[in-house]
Amino acid sequence: MRNRRPVKNHTIFRVEEELQEQDFLDRCFQEMLDEEDQDWFIPSRDLPQAVGQLQQQLNGLSVSDGHDSEDILSKSNLNPDAKEFIPGVKY
Repeated sequence: MRNRRPVKNHTIFRVEEELQEQDFLDRCFQEMLDEEDQDWFIPSRDLPQAVGQLQQQLNGLSVSDGHDSEDILSKSNLNPDAKEFIPGVKY
């Protein structure tokens, strides 16, 4: 019986040590996943705020009947001779 006692204590100590290591690894992985989630678009977290911002922007828009288009063009800072913008093409 005396010889089995140290083996039993060592086994218990080893199991506790493994459980602590596993708990530490679990916490590290969870922290890593939490940090990664901050960089991802998550609709349940990010969409309601984005929808509110879009609604505010849409509320500020108005429809023109076309009569003011000449006035808008005369105040424009755009270059009428500029090349057409094509995404991905470098000039």
